[in-house]
Amino acid sequence: MFSRWNWVACGFYLVLNICSPDASGGLVQSCGHIIPESPVLALGSNFTALCILNESCLDFGNIYASQIIWKIKNRVVPKEQYHEINRTVSSVTFNDTSSLATPLTCNILADGQIEQNIYGITVTVGLAPEKPKNLSCIVHQVSRFTYVMTCTWNPGRHTFLDTQFRLRYRWPEEIFPDCIPKDVNNSCTTTDIQFFVNTEIWVEATNALGKAKSDPLVVDPIDIVKPLSPQNVSVNPELLPTILKLSWENWISDAVMTLKFNIRYRIVGDKNWMEVPSEDTASPRTSFSVQGLRPYTKYVFSIRCMKKDGVGYWSDWSEEKAGITTEDQPSKGPPIWRIIDKSHSPAYWTVHLIWKALKPFEANGVILQYEVTVRDKSSLSTPVKKYNVTSTNHTLQLPEGTYEVTLIARNSVGASPPSVLLIPASNSKAPVKNLRTLPKHDKLWVGWTAPNNYVLKYVIEWCLVSSSSDCIIEWQIALGDVQGVELKGIKPFKCYLITVYPLYADGQGSGQSVKAYLKQDRPSKGPTVQTKKVGKAEAVLTWNHLTVEEQNGFIRNYTILYKTIDGNETVVTVDPSKTEYTLSSLTSDTLYTVRMMASTDNGSRTGPDFTFTTQKFGKGEIEAIVVPVCLAFLLIVLLGVLFCFNKRDLIKKHIWPIVPDPSKSNIAQWSPQVPAKHNFNSKDQMYPEGSFTDVSVVEIEADDKKSFSEQDLKPFDLLKKEKSTSEGHSSGIGGSSCMSSPRQSVSDSDEGETTQNTSSTVQYSTVVLNGYRDQTPVQVFSRSESTQPLLDSEERPEDHAGGADSPAQRQQYFRQNGGQDEINTDRPRFERTKQITHADEGDLVGFVQLQISGQSSQPLGLGMEKNTQEAALSNVLQTCTEGQTVRPETVEENPLSVDEMPKSYLPQTVRQGGYMPQ
Repeated sequence: MFSRWNWVACGFYLVLNICSPDASGGLVQSCGHIIPESPVLALGSNFTALCILNESCLDFGNIYASQIIWKIKNRVVPKEQYHEINRTVSSVTFNDTSSLATPLTCNILADGQIEQNIYGITVTVGLAPEKPKNLSCIVHQVSRFTYVMTCTWNPGRHTFLDTQFRLRYRWPEEIFPDCIPKDVNNSCTTTDIQFFVNTEIWVEATNALGKAKSDPLVVDPIDIVKPLSPQNVSVNPELLPTILKLSWENWISDAVMTLKFNIRYRIVGDKNWMEVPSEDTASPRTSFSVQGLRPYTKYVFSIRCMKKDGVGYWSDWSEEKAGITTEDQPSKGPPIWRIIDKSHSPAYWTVHLIWKALKPFEANGVILQYEVTVRDKSSLSTPVKKYNVTSTNHTLQLPEGTYEVTLIARNSVGASPPSVLLIPASNSKAPVKNLRTLPKHDKLWVGWTAPNNYVLKYVIEWCLVSSSSDCIIEWQIALGDVQGVELKGIKPFKCYLITVYPLYADGQGSGQSVKAYLKQDRPSKGPTVQTKKVGKAEAVLTWNHLTVEEQNGFIRNYTILYKTIDGNETVVTVDPSKTEYTLSSLTSDTLYTVRMMASTDNGSRTGPDFTFTTQKFGKGEIEAIVVPVCLAFLLIVLLGVLFCFNKRDLIKKHIWPIVPDPSKSNIAQWSPQVPAKHNFNSKDQMYPEGSFTDVSVVEIEADDKKSFSEQDLKPFDLLKKEKSTSEGHSSGIGGSSCMSSPRQSVSDSDEGETTQNTSSTVQYSTVVLNGYRDQTPVQVFSRSESTQPLLDSEERPEDHAGGADSPAQRQQYFRQNGGQDEINTDRPRFERTKQITHADEGDLVGFVQLQISGQSSQPLGLGMEKNTQEAALSNVLQTCTEGQTVRPETVEENPLSVDEMPKSYLPQTVRQGGYMPQ
């Protein structure tokens, strides 16, 4: 074991060896090396390497072969592959070099601690070249006199080594320089070529592991020439419309090589080429006439050439050249069909003749016009009608009948064979059977079963069904022995109406129709459902059919899905032909959500949700409740009307109470015993316009009530009993206190006491109101607020005349002048009550004084007079009760003597220009 200082010294020695000018390789050259040096090994072979240590390293550092470690790309090789030959040589063996990588290094572990690299080599693993195969050569013509030869071969497997290929060729007596490929290993091109001499050609491949040589190729270069394609090709028409003449130039002269040709052509727009038979172009030439072409058709031509004997290679195709043949008369008549419209007039047809333009190979030129001939077969005497048309349709107005239509197409050369169409009066012949459709290879196949009779041809009509536009008919004709055709141009998810007509020699059969889809999809949208009628337990749903554009296929069924807010969904399947359905067994007064789904063969689509609420009552339930209630109400109203009619007086009394008519009151009939000096005969004089009525005031002096009888004092007792009566309604009598405020209107002593001699002065005035709506005004009374006494000269002596008989029992009377009985009771009565004013605080409240006299000079008896007074007082009390009640009260003052009692005055009647109360 080395000590630490020994290792330091060894490291210093190694550094000096590396830096020494005598050491060309540094550590490797000084301490050891590996044999072999950078070997090239065959893939999969065995390999053994030796690491040899230098003696100088052994003596200084005690390094031996047993301490060597082998590594492959820094990966330690297992020690089982090591072999120590002696103390300076160690070997390693690899049984399969496919796992060997580079670099391979020899390392030493000194004293078991530090690993040092001694030497390393690069190992190359590969394969020896294989024998090149499939050697072939071709001579390319570059120009008229220049040729190059290119040989190609198969280099074989990849060798993983640098392999060099050489193309070698020689004559029997001369060897040419080798051709070394550039950037490739499988071809090489040389310009050193000699025709008409056999040349031996081979390929050699060489690398570090070996060498390989291909089989020789012996060939005359003239036999492997690929000439240039003919040039300056031209195409020209001939006299006949089916021939075009081609002309060209060759690059190789006949002295060098005799050529044969290959001509191909096609119609413009067609991808399929046609070729002229090879035997027709096997001889040397520079032109050729191609026959059997279509008239007035544009063709494209191309030419190539090769050695006549067929040895060698075909040239490339020449540049394409086009030419068109001349016109010829049309080869066939246009296919013709008709569409009959019988809606305008029942006796006439609108016949739309339609035909298809001829295909180019059928037209053989430009169609200038069409000649249409119509012959009425129902009437032989009807002349033939001819029409010249430039379009592919023509419309005729024809009477009902059988017609034969002939169509001819014309170009600049001639006319086509006629096309004949028979239009029978009715389609009475047998139709086709079992009409069906089937999608096939993105085309719609239409098949049918032929009728029993012989059919000349079939006409197949189809059109795109649309809800927004008319059906545009397309059609085609099939031969009579065909029972199915494929329709082209059919779009997926679109509905087509297909009709097949059989045509006979003497008529045609009725058309059979079917709707078909090339492909189906689920509908574009779902149906929108609505309610038509909603009841208590049922609802009538209605919807519209989806348009044909929205269906995208055949609607097989509709599905109704409905539920309550918290209930399970119920599903109902409906026939696709229906647009209405009734939901039954529903719950009353319940909100339902319903939606609808339309289904085709390829899926379904659901429409929007719709909600409705069932009714709370069923049909007739509300009527059963309302009608009896209404009848009962009418009966009650009728009974009420009858009751009111029978009790109308009672009702009138409560609603419109009877108001006493003051004009008919007894108080209005009171009058003094002494007649007034006025003339009462004339009503106009009594009540001149704008004047007041006369009111007489009479003083009554009563010492005591003894002078009066019990019957005479009875009204005063009645007044005392009404003492507590409150306010009432005005009676309408002038001077009544009913309209006044509650005051003491009557002064009286208790029973047994003498009547007071003092009385207040009560003033009255007459108020004349204007009539209401031109009616005669009614004079009413109100209290006068004036307290001015009358002048002595204005006192009427007649007022005192009645009291001369009994001065102690003078009574005061007042009456309204004029006959109140004559006043119409229907006139409106208005009154205004004025409060009674006092002359001083000692005045008594005025009250109504009744005339009580036992010495009346009137012709009435005492009993009659008393009854009249009682009735008058009763009326007064009644009116006061309705208005404001007179409250008689005792005046607590000392009674005055007769001489001291003041006189009571009432203003006299004021006429126009007279005295007015102040």
